[in-house]
Amino acid sequence: QVKLVESGGGLVRAGGSLRLSCAASGSIFSANHMGWYRQAPGKQRVLVATITRGGTTNYADSAKGRFTISRDTVKNTVYLQMNSLKADDTAVYYCNVRYSTYVEVWGQGTLVTVSS
Repeated sequence: QVKLVESGGGLVRAGGSLRLSCAASGSIFSANHMGWYRQAPGKQRVLVATITRGGTTNYADSAKGRFTISRDTVKNTVYLQMNSLKADDTAVYYCNVRYSTYVEVWGQGTLVTVSS
C-alpha cells in the first residue's frame, strides 16, 4: 500500500509563507484526486485544497488567493504553497490521495503554527 509522508510544517509568523510537501512511496499518476486537509485543535478535519488527475483545482474559501496546490507525478509528490498565513491557519495538515471511491490513503500530518 502506498504511504504518504508530509513535511514542511513549522512555526511561522503571520504574513509568512510555508510550502508543505507530501511524498508518496508509490505512484500518484493514476490517482483520481489528491488533496490537503487540516484539523485545528478541537475542530473537525476540513478540506483545504484538492487537485484532480486532470489538474483541476479546488480550494476552500479560506484558502482562495493565498494557497496553491500542485503535484509532480514524476516525483510522486503533492505540494501546498501557503502565503499570507494567518493565525487561523494553525492546524495539523494532512495529505490525502484517492485512487478510487474505496481506496484512499492519508498521511500522518504535519503541524503548522502561525503566530500573530
